[in-house]
Amino acid sequence: MAITAALVKELRERTGAGMMECKKALVETEGDIEVAIENMRKAGVAKASKKAGRVAAEGLISISVSDDNKKAAIVEVNSETDFVSRGDEFKNFAQAVANVAMQEQPADLDALLALSLDDGTVENSCKSLIAKLGENMTVRRFTAINSEHFKASYLHGSRIGVIVEIENGNEALAKDVAMHIAATNPVCLDEDSVPTELLAKEKEIFTAEAENSGKPANIIEKMVEGKLKKFLKEITLLNQPFVKDPDQTIAALVKSANARIVRYQRLEVGEGIEKKQENFAEEVMSQVNG
Repeated sequence: MAITAALVKELRERTGAGMMECKKALVETEGDIEVAIENMRKAGVAKASKKAGRVAAEGLISISVSDDNKKAAIVEVNSETDFVSRGDEFKNFAQAVANVAMQEQPADLDALLALSLDDGTVENSCKSLIAKLGENMTVRRFTAINSEHFKASYLHGSRIGVIVEIENGNEALAKDVAMHIAATNPVCLDEDSVPTELLAKEKEIFTAEAENSGKPANIIEKMVEGKLKKFLKEITLLNQPFVKDPDQTIAALVKSANARIVRYQRLEVGEGIEKKQENFAEEVMSQVNG
């Protein structure tokens, strides 16, 4: 079968691969475009696995909320560079992952990666995009919510996202709370949800600082107690001053609306990922020197 320019063009459009790669694949399959696509996808998966060791600390946050407001999901999808994450293909993939997470409410990341997406799974779609765009990518984490309570979301650009669930709340209140969470990044909802190990660590630090003052033990105890109270106010959402009105706390804000914050999730791109610091001058010299 003759390998026409139109056939090569169709294969390029369906795979995003280069012209020479497409022509070679079609020659090898004697013009069978479906087999060519299958072979290229297999090759793409192999290429993707070679890129899996690269650090993917850029990316974006995508959010999806159902029309009836009963379901919501927030997802972080990472890439190696912000150049790739700004592209439509990456954005569309990330949004598709958020949509399927919202609809299906998977229990964990493995379950999300196994969900159907396009002609395969979320994981395979990610690998295909890795092969196409030439960068390592990961669906790193997500939270999915399914309840009768009101939900709101907020995206600060594409790097910080929040979903919040509020009982008896309205859209304006929930939106204000979501924006506040994006701005202040509270560790926990309230004092009861602060991890005991975090509290113990801070108490140890505060005690050591106070002991250096040389004050009596009873004074040191009060100093530590005061610092712990201040610390808890700073890291717990309900105790934080509302960013739009610092004279009232978030607890007072929701109480005035006869509402209750059930839960929230804030994701920021690259949180906790150690980015490799590249020295490009050294890299170039190492290549020059063989």
